[in-house]
Amino acid sequence: MIIKVLRLGHRKARDARITTHVCLTARAFGASEVIITGEDDKRLIENVDDVTERWGGPFRVSYQKDWKKILKEWKGEIIHLTMYGIPIQDIIKKIKESNKDKLVIVGGPRVPGEIFKLADFNVAVTNQPHSEVSALAVFLHMFFEGKELEKRFENPKIEVIPSKSGKKIRESKI
Repeated sequence: MIIKVLRLGHRKARDARITTHVCLTARAFGASEVIITGEDDKRLIENVDDVTERWGGPFRVSYQKDWKKILKEWKGEIIHLTMYGIPIQDIIKKIKESNKDKLVIVGGPRVPGEIFKLADFNVAVTNQPHSEVSALAVFLHMFFEGKELEKRFENPKIEVIPSKSGKKIRESKI
């Protein structure tokens, strides 16, 4: 099973940092790809690709203009993270029961109402206003039951060496 993230409505001038954080969170917490819709932002994609190159993969970030086409062609389940859905703690077990691929939707500006109808699951990570980054992290953490925290990335050029104090890294010469 694969998990991809669909980032809706990226705006270059306003969302570069938050969309980058969506991508970094998706990568670190076990998703295989982020698909960005909204405005095409080649620089953001290059920056995330650079992180993957240095810190290891596999991970992919891509741009597609039409989110409707993505949802229409998706063969697995669609999970929309929102503050209006079923509480995550009440639905995560059901989501995990299926081995179908997952497309996790995180919003940006106003999410089209159509998304709520197209999603197999509208999942509330709290019923309070919050960040799509935090919602994605909580969802992936609960989905993988914490095992994503032990994930090893392939071919890293930089690795953190856990340390009680200070910053320690290992850099490969490759």
